[in-house]
Amino acid sequence: MTIAIKWCGIDFGQCLMDPSGLRNSLFFGDICKELGEPELINERVKKYRILKEKYGSYGAIKEGHRDEILSYVFDNNQEAMNLFSIKEQELLKPAEGVEQTLVYLKEEGIILCVVAELKKTLGPMGSDIVTRFLQRQNLTQYFRELITPQGKVNLKDGSVDMSYKGLTKEEGTLYDRLAEDLLSEGIEPSEAVIIGDKIVTDIEPPSKKGFKTIQYTGYTDFGSSAADYVISSFSQLKEIVMGKTDA
Repeated sequence: MTIAIKWCGIDFGQCLMDPSGLRNSLFFGDICKELGEPELINERVKKYRILKEKYGSYGAIKEGHRDEILSYVFDNNQEAMNLFSIKEQELLKPAEGVEQTLVYLKEEGIILCVVAELKKTLGPMGSDIVTRFLQRQNLTQYFRELITPQGKVNLKDGSVDMSYKGLTKEEGTLYDRLAEDLLSEGIEPSEAVIIGDKIVTDIEPPSKKGFKTIQYTGYTDFGSSAADYVISSFSQLKEIVMGKTDA
């Protein structure tokens, strides 16, 4: 059984982005050594793991709580944070099979967007972790927009729609606004799908708003949910999703 859709939104952290290359001891070791502070490696690794326990995953930290990496892990050392941002982009990579799947979805005529829990105020494209990642991995070409609680970014011209400012995934207000936008294009929520790993932000709220949902368990399995489908690899989407036309 397949679902026919016109629009697809993909979560960023631990979905579109594969965080497995960030092995903490080596990652923080490189940063601390470059700063001339090798004695702080273990302390910073420990603090980073405490943040993971607090927020559930490293992806959640990087996507939604980067301010705490600076304030808690690096004790407000901006130089350390700058190195963190540079080195993480060198190690992050797309999920396995994601680009081939994006090509397929585009060929099906499906509009693709990234729906992220970005906490940092949006600036010019390339100044936040998501757009930097998309640009570095040459994935920007597949997506129309980046949708976040900080605004909706047009990935073609860099313009920002601030009507999304302050809305959230978990409360469902971001999906309310998204549904309004899609309806203005003639796309019903039932003709759109949200793909994500976290049940409380990516599955339950959009399901309540009428969106189709696909739970991605490639990195973290948060348990059973009411998602329409569950996948462990993006390549499975080719068997589940097809483009929908009005004809």
